[in-house]
Amino acid sequence: MQSLTKTTLTLDEFLSSALANENYEFFNGKLTQKMSPKRSHSRVQGQLFLLFDDWSENRGEVGIEWAVRLKREGKDWCPIPDLLYISFEKLGKIILEDDACPIPPDLVIEVISPGQSFSDLSEKAEAYLKAGVDRVWLIDTQVKKITIFYPDSPPETKQGNDILGDDVLLNLTLTPQYIFEKAGLFDGS
Repeated sequence: MQSLTKTTLTLDEFLSSALANENYEFFNGKLTQKMSPKRSHSRVQGQLFLLFDDWSENRGEVGIEWAVRLKREGKDWCPIPDLLYISFEKLGKIILEDDACPIPPDLVIEVISPGQSFSDLSEKAEAYLKAGVDRVWLIDTQVKKITIFYPDSPPETKQGNDILGDDVLLNLTLTPQYIFEKAGLFDGS
């Protein structure tokens, strides 16, 4: 990942600059360019968007690579999750503008790309939870597993026909196998 640093850059300056449109994540004045997704990543991300967009009708907003305003270690953080879901209930009276998501979403999904490690993204998942995100899914397309991170209990890894839904995602009954099949990545083994 390529990093650019300007210690005087504020989050608002970043979000109003051209760099905010070039797939950079912001943390404490430092910009880190996100990795360019490859085929498996792209297929899973696209299918998840379709599945969540259909499920979320009248429930909330789903976004692909929608930046979100958060705090990390007490400092401004603006990550770009691969996918996020934020319920209308959590949004309340907040009117969404064409800007970064203004509050922590209900769910953030990150898909591991080549060159990224499960360990690094696990740390990021924990940071999302500390920033107020309710659930984080970390998807490994190579081993066809999804690890769910919770704020008040250890992560759980799901595979095959394990159900992914919970009380944050009412009436959502997806399985890793179904997601990978829809993305054309499941080989049946």
